[in-house]
Amino acid sequence: MADEKEKSKTHKLSLKGSSKLVAEFFEYSINTILFQRGVYPAEDFSPVKKYGLNMLVSSDDQVRAYIKKIMSQLNKWMLGGKITKLVVVITDKETEEHIERWQFDVSYPPATVDPNTLQVQLLSKPSKRSHAQNSGDKENAALDAGQIPQEKTEKEIQDEIQAIFRQITASVTFLPQLDGNCTFNVLVYADQDSDVPVEWGDSDAKEIKDGEKVQLRGFSTSNHKVDTLVSYRLAD
Repeated sequence: MADEKEKSKTHKLSLKGSSKLVAEFFEYSINTILFQRGVYPAEDFSPVKKYGLNMLVSSDDQVRAYIKKIMSQLNKWMLGGKITKLVVVITDKETEEHIERWQFDVSYPPATVDPNTLQVQLLSKPSKRSHAQNSGDKENAALDAGQIPQEKTEKEIQDEIQAIFRQITASVTFLPQLDGNCTFNVLVYADQDSDVPVEWGDSDAKEIKDGEKVQLRGFSTSNHKVDTLVSYRLAD
């Protein structure tokens, strides 16, 4: 009986539903990284229930407005199959050195992919303590479209997402402690023909110089596959 109920939940997510799921995942990923890495004080976050987990999201009005603006555009690009990568970069505000880089790669069925992509970032200030900086360089991002399952239960997808957030939380055990005052940038790799709002601008990749890389878990739907990678600067 249980098997029949589980089988009834097995379905192919619509493109719209899958795009919304991936965009939501990005929103909670940004919040989780900001909390777990101590970019903002713990008291600036509020608990919410999501993916069967107790999550924390920013309660700072400026940070919330910044993330909302990112997600508003990201949702449109996701639905159009325009996104191949989202990156969260943590930077030392005093030295302007990039010390941590969280990369989420998005792949699609090969027929829906345009390999020519443009990397952009939002230019508005997310808070008094955090701001985005602009660089005039462009970068093409190559896409590796892997095998994407055609059918998967809702529970299977949720379990995969849960595993990613548990890894992000556990990352504090191997990532160097962040000292000093940090800021963050959100970069998005979008197709060259994407309609880019004026508040978004071209950016360099903000790579971690001589950094270590750790591949984390990913998740997939019938329309998207998301892989996670964190790069970080080794402690001095």
